[in-house]
Formats: sequence, C-alpha cells, structure tokens
Amino acid sequence: MIERWLNEHWVAAALCAGSVLTLLLPALAQQSTIAWLLTYSLLSVYMFHQVEEHTGDRFRNFVNEKLFRGIEALSHASVLWINLPGVWGVGLLSIYAATYMGIGWGLSMVYLVLVNALAHIIGAGVWREYNPGLWTALALFVPVGTLALLETSRQPGVRHLHHAVGLGTAIAIHVAIAAYTKLRATRMSAAS
Repeated sequence: MIERWLNEHWVAAALCAGSVLTLLLPALAQQSTIAWLLTYSLLSVYMFHQVEEHTGDRFRNFVNEKLFRGIEALSHASVLWINLPGVWGVGLLSIYAATYMGIGWGLSMVYLVLVNALAHIIGAGVWREYNPGLWTALALFVPVGTLALLETSRQPGVRHLHHAVGLGTAIAIHVAIAAYTKLRATRMSAAS
C-alpha cells in the first residue's frame, strides 16, 4: 500500500520539497557560508532533476528499453530505493555532515550531482539522443555542482580525503545501481 502510494506520488513530492527547500535559501543565507548554501541547494536541485527524469516513469522506461531491450532491470521499487534513501538520504547526510563535521564532509552530494551529470552527458553522446534528466543535468547539475565543488574546495580544512570520500561515495552509488540492474536483467532473462 505505502509502496504503491510512493510510486504514484514521489515525483510530485520531489517537486514540492525541492521548491520548499529552495524557498528556504534566503533565510538560511543569513547564517551560512556560500559553500554550505551550495551544498544545501544541491538537494533541491537534485529533486528538480528527478522531476524531469522520472515524470511519467520516463527514466525507468528509457533504461529498460534502451539498455536492457525490454527487460525490467529497473523496477518501480528500485527507483524508489535509489531516489528516496539513495539520493534524498545522501543529500540529507551531506548537509548534516557539512554542518556538524566540516564542509568537506558534504562533498558526497556535490560529487553525486557531478557524476550523475557526467552519466547523462555521456549517455546523450553515445546514443546521440536525449535521455530523461539530461536538461537539468546540463542546466543545474553542471553549473551548481561545479560552483559547489570550487567553493567547497577553497574552504580551510578541506583535504584530499574529503574529495576521495565524496567522489568514492558518488561512484560507488552509481556502480551499485549499474551492478544491481545488470544482475536483475540477467536473472530475469535467465528465468524467461
């Protein structure tokens, strides 16, 4: 019941939550650094990206048709797990880490945005066509993510370790998604 409801409404919730998070920026700007505000803003930026990507189940259908020739490698449940705890959770943890442990510990969200943008851009180049999420990757992820990376990197105390953890987390998430969908497609193909 809850999973069905989430499947039907999570994209609309992302639009609402992304809007509210964005509208909080002026109030937060009174107490925060530019690097922290950029890290914070990436969660709402990612939610706007999810609206482009997942409205009408576009991304899941695209992946299943384009990459797996009609096999449901990416299920509705996996889309929820990837995006709610996987993206929203990483965003929330990054904001808390940047706030309480030091700004460098928020780089996981920065790199998650940039790695995802790169995947969309490479996909568009390989297939020579639009893929769901490409426009927000280009218009939001690349400029805001790059600015967040540059601004965070300039902060005192930000070390190579922070970058390694952030980039490693982002790559690990994307590799895990790719491995999961490949394994699921293999199992489903063998079962049929």
